[in-house]
Amino acid sequence: MVTPTELHRRGVAAMNAGRFDRAREALERARTLATDPDLLTRIELSTALVLSQTRRTAEALEMCDAAGRRGGLSSETTGLLHSQRALILTLHGDTTASLGEFEQALSELEDDVLRGRVHLNRGMVYLQQGRSLPAERDFSRAMRHFRAAGNGYLAAKAGHNLGYARLLEGDLAGALRQLEAANPVLAPDGPVMEATINQDRAEALIAAGQLTEGRELLRAAARVYGRRRLHRQRGEAELALARTLLLADPAAALRAARAARTAYDRVGSDAWRVRADAVALTASVEMGRKAPSLVERGDGLAEELDGQGLHRLATQLRLELVRVLVRRGRLEEARARLAGLRPGPESPLAVRLLLRTARAELAEASGRRAEAFRQARTGLGELHAWQSSFGSLDLQTGVVGQGRRLAVGGLRLAVDSGSPTVLYEWSERGRMLASWVQPVHPPADERTAADLAELRRLQIAEGVDGPDGADRGAVRRAAELRRRVRERAWQTPGSGEVTEPVPLEEVRRALGTDDALVAWVVGNECVVGLVVTDERIVRHELGPVAPVRALLEGLLPDLDVAASDLPPTLADAVRVGLTARLERLGRLLVAPLLPAIGDRRVVATPSGGLAGTPWTLLPGLRGRPVTLAPSATGWVAGRARPLRLGTAGFVAGPRVARAEDEVRQAAGCWPGASRLAGAAATAAAVARLAGEVDVLHVAAHGRHSADNPLFSGVELAGGAWFGYDIDLLERVPQVVILSACEVGRSSVRFGEELIGMTAAWLHAGVRCVVASPSAVADTAAHDVLTEMHRGLAGGQDPAAALAAAIPGPGAEVAPAPFVCFGAGW
Repeated sequence: MVTPTELHRRGVAAMNAGRFDRAREALERARTLATDPDLLTRIELSTALVLSQTRRTAEALEMCDAAGRRGGLSSETTGLLHSQRALILTLHGDTTASLGEFEQALSELEDDVLRGRVHLNRGMVYLQQGRSLPAERDFSRAMRHFRAAGNGYLAAKAGHNLGYARLLEGDLAGALRQLEAANPVLAPDGPVMEATINQDRAEALIAAGQLTEGRELLRAAARVYGRRRLHRQRGEAELALARTLLLADPAAALRAARAARTAYDRVGSDAWRVRADAVALTASVEMGRKAPSLVERGDGLAEELDGQGLHRLATQLRLELVRVLVRRGRLEEARARLAGLRPGPESPLAVRLLLRTARAELAEASGRRAEAFRQARTGLGELHAWQSSFGSLDLQTGVVGQGRRLAVGGLRLAVDSGSPTVLYEWSERGRMLASWVQPVHPPADERTAADLAELRRLQIAEGVDGPDGADRGAVRRAAELRRRVRERAWQTPGSGEVTEPVPLEEVRRALGTDDALVAWVVGNECVVGLVVTDERIVRHELGPVAPVRALLEGLLPDLDVAASDLPPTLADAVRVGLTARLERLGRLLVAPLLPAIGDRRVVATPSGGLAGTPWTLLPGLRGRPVTLAPSATGWVAGRARPLRLGTAGFVAGPRVARAEDEVRQAAGCWPGASRLAGAAATAAAVARLAGEVDVLHVAAHGRHSADNPLFSGVELAGGAWFGYDIDLLERVPQVVILSACEVGRSSVRFGEELIGMTAAWLHAGVRCVVASPSAVADTAAHDVLTEMHRGLAGGQDPAAALAAAIPGPGAEVAPAPFVCFGAGW
């Protein structure tokens, strides 16, 4: 006969697996057989937890109370009773009451595992309240108790939660280390545990800017919970998804928050429903809505959140309500409310940035532009201070989306101000936000080098049969290697140093008489051009952005087609159409600025949405030295180092028709040039060559990875050479020339932060990168870059040599949209 102890064990196992009907059946049988008061009480506590998971919270709490009235219980069982009651209150959303129960449980319990569970669950309550520091303390104590008891599984669970707490503190690298360490222990515990792990990992990935991957993990977790009728857990996954979408896609955030509310309704959790409603209301505010009902509903929700002890969430919601009042013109009321909301320095960065946003919007609506600029400037300073703790370019660029509201607000004010000086400052602040962080050179990492080498081998193996024939195990392994490389890079500590924008007068001195800075700024759905020279500063309204976007949408496809091997008649038609498109784009973006530019060289700093433009092909810039700088500040810093062009090295990758001919002819311009081709052109050999020369030329097939731009690369013998490989170089050249399709292309991440192969080289310390944002015909690349090397070897700077080598687009020749990135002279 099965004992009540064994039935109790089976019931708990079924409950943990989400099989509540089976759990209730086993526990009810155990209750009928149990005679010992302690065992019976423990069975009833497990039954109560099952009831709380199935919309019967009141009945669950009553069962706990009834068990507590039973006499003759041991101290340990009494402690378990308080612990279980606290857990049920937590699941119901009553975090304030649950904390008192946890404290009583700790006063009764001595067993390491049981005390560890209390600390583990209480830490989760602190997380719900947004109190990450006490949560960290509880999770650390839980780990110590579980390790003392020799329970590695529960220690890993506490470590996983410690990682999540560090995520809320903004310590992404520390969070990922903890999550990574716990994953191998927890993941084999079944699909529900795997979904829980992935849910927390997803939030870390999204915080790091990996939006697509993170959101897919959250959606997958929600599906797992839904299939097992774990409605509360599904609600949590949907709610996490809603929070991550608030800034990037508030309409989708609203849908996810409503889905979370539906899930909470199914388990009768009014407390969790309040949280979903608060996120839904925040999404409505982010969508620009300002109905008076939002304020009334929001006030009620904030009071309910306060009642649950969720004061940070309540503060965040009240800040959103201030923004609604500003939009409705109720400025005095907004000012009075804002005066009572003072999140401290320990508050999450998102709350502090929202506070700056609300203050800036109120100041702008009150006509106090200087104060609005000050608030936006201060908020971005807080963001940069956080960014400076990361050494990874990927991570620095991934987190800038949190500053988007402030940067966009500052740009809007700058555009409206009519002041060229103000427009310059905010053009710099709003552009390439990660470029203000002083880069660090990460230490050599043999593990990363080995993972990248294995990834190269796997990619070659996958390519033998094509994607349809690729081995699924190899595909999974490649995905795991990419994840390890990326997240290991995230753990590199940052410099802690942030550079402020260079003053305009210093830029003018650096420009001298030969150069002009041209900034194209997109704000308020219009494009504004700013030309800075030693003589004057000219601001020009270039018109609505919509026609420019329409031309750019078809530009890269046109360039790709024009680079194809087409029949002569079709090739002529394509190139004529491309020329017409470039002419129209030039009339919109360049022609109005030419009187101010004169015959000067151009330092171009375009907004993120314009960065894929082949500027060297536009009328007015064609034939003129142009360098595409991430910012004026970055250009001035790059110019501070002398341009050294004494030695050159050349690489010819496989399967490029004219690569070896291009490399041979270009190398002939340089005495003693080094060449790698065929089987000798491996990643290791190219890395050694990069550390020995001033100019590195790579002629190879390129691959742009939009999902993870630092996995963009060039194809060499033995596989791709990635953006992440560049971080492993001890020394980099002065100039890198990439005769490869697509590697000049950058992904525009949320917040208009650009990242790609060119950005990786510049971040590593290269002064100038020459690359194309689109496909280039082999013949065009051969002719243009060979001619460019003649100019470089003859003493020209990269931008001048490129300008002289590029022919004007026409029906007779394929376009060569190479662009000089960085400081080209």
